[in-house]
Amino acid sequence: MSPLSSPQGAAAELARNAGQWLLGWWRTIHLAALLTVLALSPASYAPENRRAMARHLYLGTTQSLAWFTLLSLLISIVVIRIVLVTAVSYGLSQYALEMVVRVLVLELIPLAAALFAALRCTIPLAAEIATLRSGGGWDALAAQGIDPLRHEVLPRVVAGSFCALMLAAVNSVVTLVVAYLSVYGFTLAGFDAYTHTVGHVFSPAVSLIFLLKILFLGLAVSLMPIASVLDTVARRRANTSAELQGLVRMFLVIVIIEAASLVGNYY
Repeated sequence: MSPLSSPQGAAAELARNAGQWLLGWWRTIHLAALLTVLALSPASYAPENRRAMARHLYLGTTQSLAWFTLLSLLISIVVIRIVLVTAVSYGLSQYALEMVVRVLVLELIPLAAALFAALRCTIPLAAEIATLRSGGGWDALAAQGIDPLRHEVLPRVVAGSFCALMLAAVNSVVTLVVAYLSVYGFTLAGFDAYTHTVGHVFSPAVSLIFLLKILFLGLAVSLMPIASVLDTVARRRANTSAELQGLVRMFLVIVIIEAASLVGNYY
């Protein structure tokens, strides 16, 4: 290969990879749009689909909620204790509670809930879809006149999103209760000051960003793994597995969501 053609070949290869990467994201967005339409369609909530969705919602959430709550409780106790002791030693005890709420509730709990939901719920659900496709079950459903996207994919995506949202909501409340007990103990004397501090942190803008953050994190961890196993074009061309591609895309979206929330909260 001549020196002139080598840079041209590298540029062409880079352009081809970039095009495939963009097309992969476009297919993911297209799948998300299809699932949104299906979720808003009354036909998606026929009795057989409702049963499947209820089963996935129950199994996906109950298998994760207790373990994550216990883990979150232990980590919250340790982090709150460290923050309180450090703040008192530097004479900044008046800022300790606000720091705890910002660090744990606003940042760590939603992120940890999304990752835990991905590991315990959405990635195993994506593996079920992959097994269904490879085993011929997908084509069998289509041959029977059943839409696999509506009957198999939609309940799993909804269950994964619900799991992440429930983990974040429940453990945010648990962390707020633990923070109050760590600072004031088992008394209502500090309730007014505590609610004032929490209300100061959760301004209308911050509350909106917090809700959007946990919503988009839930959608990301539920949609990305399943979208990767459904992307037959990328699976034929790629050298890596669909599961690994899904993890990479999921982590990239999580980083983008975290960065956007930090910019919205502190700039």
